[in-house]
Amino acid sequence: MPAPSPHTPRLNDVFRRFGANRRGSAAVQFALVAPLFFALLFAIIEVAMVFFANQILESGTQDAARKFFTHEIQDSSATDAEAAQKFKTDLCNEVDVLLGCSGVLFDVRFYPAGTPFTVPSLFDAGGNVITANFTFQLPPANSSNIVVVRSFYKWPLLLTNLGFSLANIGTDKRLLTATSAFRVEPQ
Repeated sequence: MPAPSPHTPRLNDVFRRFGANRRGSAAVQFALVAPLFFALLFAIIEVAMVFFANQILESGTQDAARKFFTHEIQDSSATDAEAAQKFKTDLCNEVDVLLGCSGVLFDVRFYPAGTPFTVPSLFDAGGNVITANFTFQLPPANSSNIVVVRSFYKWPLLLTNLGFSLANIGTDKRLLTATSAFRVEPQ
């Protein structure tokens, strides 16, 4: 049997030297941990953006609904269509920082004080808009009614394929909602 040549390393020697060499071990460890780290980081950022967008929608809805509480909208001589446009403009000015105005949907209803009421569903089980249920009811001037203002926005999600999804309509959207309900006192 011929003796091994001093220039051709044996396979066992190669693995032993590879295992004993510590150069590059940090890079290998980072390559193993990096995908999980970045997936967690992006999931945290997406959750924060959803909560931030929902807070903007909530604040904008409350600020725009305050115009009913102070009788600014219903006591003016505006028609229902003009009042709806003014409300939409006020709401869009509040939420335009992060949300596109074209995607903001709103529903305004009033109910007589002291009577029970149910607020209709505006979306079906698949998250599709039931446009017939959206309305803008202008409360009568100088009346004591309960006003319910709801606004909605379909927020697009980015990280739905990593096993972490906040989607509640479809596979890649989150329905953000905001509600403001109050009783308007006559002036």
